[in-house]
Amino acid sequence: MNVVIIRYNAGNIFSVKNALKRVGIEPVITSDKELIRKADKIIFPGVGEASSTMLHLKKSGLDQLIPELKQPVLGICLGMQVMCSHSEEGNVDCLGIFDAEVKRFIPQSKEDKVPHMGWNNLMNTKSAIFDTSIEDQFVYFVHSYYVPLNEHTAATTDYILPFSAALNKDNFYATQFHPEKSGVVGEGILNNFLSNTK
Repeated sequence: MNVVIIRYNAGNIFSVKNALKRVGIEPVITSDKELIRKADKIIFPGVGEASSTMLHLKKSGLDQLIPELKQPVLGICLGMQVMCSHSEEGNVDCLGIFDAEVKRFIPQSKEDKVPHMGWNNLMNTKSAIFDTSIEDQFVYFVHSYYVPLNEHTAATTDYILPFSAALNKDNFYATQFHPEKSGVVGEGILNNFLSNTK
């Protein structure tokens, strides 16, 4: 299987590569448009800031390519957020794959810490990347911005308020959490993306 990790100005790419290697896949890390177009599966990871990321994607032309992809694409963390229509982080228009806006967490009490960092459980899961055993399992989050619940929500987590832990629309899948840092549960999600999506 030809799996590509999209290279851009975001961090965390090599931890995703290592997670794929643990499930038996040697991915290609590239920003080459032809290699991306020819891939069987594509992963769009990200740790960084939305407005500078969108600037980089526009300069490279990836902002035009990514929404046109027809094979399964998995966005992770910032990758999921910039697949939405707009982000409050830098007040920037994003790729528009998911019709949803990215909002900043606003603490409601002194116990509420931002960024949201740590392990939280998944609820209301519905996507080819999840199997029946995933409901209520814990995965790892690190983020200050969130995607509200919407028609594309494929899993929910509750921190300060219920929000989208995952999104799915057609061949586009996305997780706010980091499957590559979520142990056996995360490896299962990566395996499902590789095996169960078309």
